[in-house]
Amino acid sequence: MMDITMDGPALVLHGDFDVRSTFMVRTAIYERLEGGEQDVIVDMTEVDTIDVTALRVLAVATRQASRSGHLLTLRNCGPSVRRMMHISRLAHSFYVEREAASA
Repeated sequence: MMDITMDGPALVLHGDFDVRSTFMVRTAIYERLEGGEQDVIVDMTEVDTIDVTALRVLAVATRQASRSGHLLTLRNCGPSVRRMMHISRLAHSFYVEREAASA
């Protein structure tokens, strides 16, 4: 089950991001893009698992944001999300926020 909350400019996803939750996430992203928001941040901190269908939704939304002059950024992608990005060969389809170096 997926839940989406707002944290300032970020959409924060909670739970498993899979085929069952793609419509909800896609709708939230496109509402932000069409609402005149400058850029969209998708915070993946609390995403436990992701599937290829969900990654494709994010890839298409990233291209759409770019076409309209905006940036869609993925934030805090955990190891399982990053692994699926590489397995699916979609890793280069996203702008992933760089992790802050810890001191």
